[in-house]
Amino acid sequence: MMSATLPPVDATWLASLDETALHETLHARVEAAWRVALDVHPDLPRPRVWLDLRGKGAGQAHFTRGGLRFNPVLLRENRQAFMEDVVPHEMAHWLVFHLDGPPTRPHGHEWRTVMQRLYGLPPRTTHRFDVSRASPAPYVYRCGCDTEHRFSARRHARARRGTAYRCRYCRQRLRFVAQNA
Repeated sequence: MMSATLPPVDATWLASLDETALHETLHARVEAAWRVALDVHPDLPRPRVWLDLRGKGAGQAHFTRGGLRFNPVLLRENRQAFMEDVVPHEMAHWLVFHLDGPPTRPHGHEWRTVMQRLYGLPPRTTHRFDVSRASPAPYVYRCGCDTEHRFSARRHARARRGTAYRCRYCRQRLRFVAQNA
């Protein structure tokens, strides 16, 4: 598997795009990443693309729907990173699934190999985007170490129904403090 990196995208040009042009550019980038993957798997199906992902996730390979989902809010705010990292990341998932089938670990050896050797990218599994506008979490919880934890409406409702959430640092149960606007 040789490295066939995607062509760079001009940051100034990318920043100038309106919403429609940005979405078209994302579709074109997915097409380019798919064409690179065809060198490894000539029968790889072309993924459909949706901009319907919400919350903290930037992208998702959705095998049952037959394509890739992207978060339009995070795309708008992180254009360059989406084109350079998120699209190849999700296309690597798409390729590994079609090469090896579902039993592989999501960010396992196969996925890391595709990221490094095919796309020439470091195999990063998470992004560091500001998700405050993409995933509003107005419910504030605190723990024993006084760390602030923010909950979405869905998670808050689960906590209210009795689901116990704990701090990953002090392991104490989180308690509801306030709701921010």
